[in-house]
Amino acid sequence: MFIVSNYLLAIVFCFITMLCWGSWGNTQKLAGKTWRYELFYWDYVIGVLLLSLISAFTLGSIGEQGRSFLPDLAQAEWGNIGNAFLGGVIFNAANILLVIAIAVAGLSVAFPVGIGLALVLGVVINYIEHAKGDPTLLFGGVALVTIAIVLNALAYSKMAKAAQKVSSKGIILALLAGVLMSFFFRFIAASMDVDNFVAPAVGKMTPYTAMFIFAVGVLASTFIFNTIAMKKPLEGAPVKYSDYFKGGFSIHLVGILGGLIWGIGNAFSLIAAGEAGTAISYGLGQGATLVSAFWGVFIWKEFKNAPKGTNGYLYAMFALFLAGIGLIIAAGA
Repeated sequence: MFIVSNYLLAIVFCFITMLCWGSWGNTQKLAGKTWRYELFYWDYVIGVLLLSLISAFTLGSIGEQGRSFLPDLAQAEWGNIGNAFLGGVIFNAANILLVIAIAVAGLSVAFPVGIGLALVLGVVINYIEHAKGDPTLLFGGVALVTIAIVLNALAYSKMAKAAQKVSSKGIILALLAGVLMSFFFRFIAASMDVDNFVAPAVGKMTPYTAMFIFAVGVLASTFIFNTIAMKKPLEGAPVKYSDYFKGGFSIHLVGILGGLIWGIGNAFSLIAAGEAGTAISYGLGQGATLVSAFWGVFIWKEFKNAPKGTNGYLYAMFALFLAGIGLIIAAGA
């Protein structure tokens, strides 16, 4: 299988993860003009599963190092399979909450608050499980990201008050999503031999196999979580399964594309974890917050009618995020 063999390449992979995880939300914004987020989510999950299979039978099955996908899956212990599957379930619960938060509060608010919180908590959780990197630099970067999250929330509050539309629903949903999201990566990492992808321990899985089991967990739990979201939506009327088949090919393709984009990011993050460590790999990937905020502020113009002074919060947020990400990179150098 393909293995990242140096820290610089691992950082490049983490940056690709950051771009992918911060950009897939644009597909929801595009589909959301005519398509409910509950229906979008089915296609998104299909995209995640497809990417896991594509990567497993390509990068996960080439080369002489490590174990290729099918032999690795055959020897995996049930406890490790369960960990990766549980990671998929936890991620899915968090992601559905995040998708709803995007629909309620917008991309530039839901992502920085939800994924920013997931970055902070996730780095701590993953570092406890697999300590790798300078803790002073790592947690210094996390502290800067935390301040950036607060500034983003203040900017949103300022805009909402000016529009006389003060609603805490979007931020609360994003916070709940962030707490759950901080745990999923830790369970996937527990199913792999993070310290040795070249000759992984018997019973442990490679990143490619773990990612496939994770995607199966996402798909299986979607039938529970998304069904609840369809029948008991926080906004709008209930949605029927039959509504899904009323969408055209192009609208389904947008959702699948969103899943493929997120899946690429997940693959690169797991592959990089062996060289960078799980805390740094996860933390840099969740720097997606910065990317999504860029899309929301500069492309979707979600703050175009914000009152005077709001831009100061936003520019400070971007600056602190960049500084925090820089410290996280330096922590593993």
